Amino acid sequence: MKIERLIGILAVLLQKEQVTAPYLAEKFEVSRRTISRDVESLCQAGIPIVTAQGKNGGISIMEGYRMDRTLLTSRDMQAILAGLRSLDSVSGTNRYRELMEKLSVGDSQILSSNNHIQIDLSSWYRSTLAPKIELIQDAIEQSRRITFTYISSRGESKRCVEPGLLVFQWASWYVWGYCLERKAFRLFKLNRLSELACTQEQFEPRPVPAPEFSEKPIFSGELKVKALFDPRARWRLVEEFGPDSFQEQEDGKLLFSFGFSDRENLFGWILSFGAQAELLEPEELRKELYRVLKGACRKYEDNKE
Repeated sequence: MKIERLIGILAVLLQKEQVTAPYLAEKFEVSRRTISRDVESLCQAGIPIVTAQGKNGGISIMEGYRMDRTLLTSRDMQAILAGLRSLDSVSGTNRYRELMEKLSVGDSQILSSNNHIQIDLSSWYRSTLAPKIELIQDAIEQSRRITFTYISSRGESKRCVEPGLLVFQWASWYVWGYCLERKAFRLFKLNRLSELACTQEQFEPRPVPAPEFSEKPIFSGELKVKALFDPRARWRLVEEFGPDSFQEQEDGKLLFSFGFSDRENLFGWILSFGAQAELLEPEELRKELYRVLKGACRKYEDNKE
């Protein structure tokens, strides 16, 4: 992709006095014309690159503006490599490792070190997530709108979005973009997208505000809940809500307090514990859960002749 290639070209120029366009074209497996366009893009980004024609000509960063070649130490590069490996875990390819090889310019020590850090961003849905991520990346780079069917607690809806960012948050992947239906930026979970397509409609890139990463807008926590749990449920409470979400009682049971955004999620979560959980407050939800349980029990009762 273009951004990866630009980073790679810049890394090469920071470490070599001068290189030729054929050298860069071969290294990044593109045409010389593409390298010329990339050099122009770097210049537009404010990096003073000089091209000289003739026998001893080539491409270099303007003298006097050259950055210290030790700007990125081996340790820095190893940290970058750990991050790039994590992106390969999503796509199932070695694309980002190959980019790192180009950044390291033959320093095999960097690539063979720092194996004590392993970041795996893949999921059970890798086979379906990777194509979505690739498509959205391309759409963002080409400023093309995407369309999809989105499934939420309110049902299904058709959306047309101008994508701005791919976001990994709360152990899931999202696309942050301008929704033409809502006339505002929205966050969409990739696992909930179906019939995803990149259209031929290009859009004029607009300023992309930073996504709101706090839990408040998405998990409002309006329903303040208290529940009593069997000690055997401790591991789930710690894993899902943290060790401060409950207080151990004298009899060993766990008094849980937290805020939920809607009763459907609350009921589904409480019921997933079976007899290990009892909803205490609020009283009206306790009564409603009782009615839900009675309705469920009726479905399992033996039919009476």
